[in-house]
Amino acid sequence: MSGDPVVIDNCAIATMDGPRHDQPGTEYRSGHVTVTGDRITAVGEGPAPDVPGGARRIDGAGCLATPGLVNTHHHLYQWLTQGRAQQSVLFDWLTELYPVWARIDAEQVHAAATAGLAWLALSGCTTSTDHHYIFPRGLRGGDADPLAAEVAAAARVGLRFHPCRGSMDLGRSSGGLPPDEIVEDTDAALAATEDAVHRFHDPSPGAMVRVAAGPCSPFSVTPRLMRESAELARGLGVRMHTHLAESREEDAYCRQALGRTPAEYAEDLGWLGPDVWLAHCVQLDEAAIRRFAATGTSVAHCPTSNARLGAGIAPVRDLLRAGATVGLGVDGAASSEGTSLAGEMRQALLAARVRDGQGPSALTARQALWLGTRGGARCLGRDDEVGALRPGMLADIALWRLDTLAHDAIGHGPGDGDWGGDPVAALVLGPAAPLELLLVGGRPVVEAGELRTADAAGAAREVRAARRRLADLR
Repeated sequence: MSGDPVVIDNCAIATMDGPRHDQPGTEYRSGHVTVTGDRITAVGEGPAPDVPGGARRIDGAGCLATPGLVNTHHHLYQWLTQGRAQQSVLFDWLTELYPVWARIDAEQVHAAATAGLAWLALSGCTTSTDHHYIFPRGLRGGDADPLAAEVAAAARVGLRFHPCRGSMDLGRSSGGLPPDEIVEDTDAALAATEDAVHRFHDPSPGAMVRVAAGPCSPFSVTPRLMRESAELARGLGVRMHTHLAESREEDAYCRQALGRTPAEYAEDLGWLGPDVWLAHCVQLDEAAIRRFAATGTSVAHCPTSNARLGAGIAPVRDLLRAGATVGLGVDGAASSEGTSLAGEMRQALLAARVRDGQGPSALTARQALWLGTRGGARCLGRDDEVGALRPGMLADIALWRLDTLAHDAIGHGPGDGDWGGDPVAALVLGPAAPLELLLVGGRPVVEAGELRTADAAGAAREVRAARRRLADLR
């Protein structure tokens, strides 16, 4: 819960309060947002009409207020292995990195998660998921639990957190891709997932931590673990997340080893539905797109990682037109070294426009912002609390400075100091905008471009030390 009320005045506002990507919501050329406690109490044009006593007033002149960005897919531990396997496709990349990841411990995960979440905050993110599926033998449960280390890191940085208790039980000796030393026994993985939900999941309104079940992928998980994870998640009332249809290699694996497409396999195992969001989904045919829309299945689109690994571009325009929900994810820092969620909005727009020659109408700047806010909130089942600026929503707010040399010509136009240009285009199409303020539940996490909740320089030193120690374990 935050302290004194906050009033942000004189800023452009993109509320993202509309119902669809093509109806993204109300915008104000120069307006106000007021916050009391952890909730937004007013949004509108012009100065705030009623300022609570003792309120902190912030002059947002030259800035754009948006909902805080929502990251729908990440692997925070991968901050330890950036820059490796630079010319590898997915399966080769995984084969090179699995042996390194097999040596990680909870302390290293905590350092990586702190650094990764701090960087997300500095790029405008207020809510992030994480998909952690590496649990080396001897590092499962208790103080050695990497998932507990991530939850502690999120509390340290101050972001709303949706970790997925991942799992793998199909090792190389049984026809899977990961080495046997980092896969779990099926029953143990299910028990650990249930334990993670009981330990960390908070279903209450305004929750800072919610947990999802997240078996890793069709080539690292048995059908039994996929099916029983779905049954467990639905019995516990939590959401479900996994990788699907990420690459041509995965598509070929599913067709040859499993006798069907990745989407058909997922549906057979109970992995389509309104409580499911799936990462990547690059290799989807028209039938899969229709089934995603019909079942309410959501997609975490990760354009930078997919491009870095040469996997292709997800059919975002087709998914949206069919009625499916799409959010944005930065993916792990070992396949998306930038991991800036604001940058993913621009990447998503550009990728959609070049995919199959779809052209500039494939995705607009406002639709890209909708994906990074409202779409992401829907993926995580938080559409009633985050992802939009309107009274009653959680006060997760990003205030972007757009009066810089790089943004001014896009965001401003002729006039007497009023917005005359297009601030949303300046944010999405321009370079990374400085973050003037980031509120999570009304609490300042970033101010004037600096992290206020944790020591960013200290986090960088900690993760460098963790990376060196990981390298010395060879």
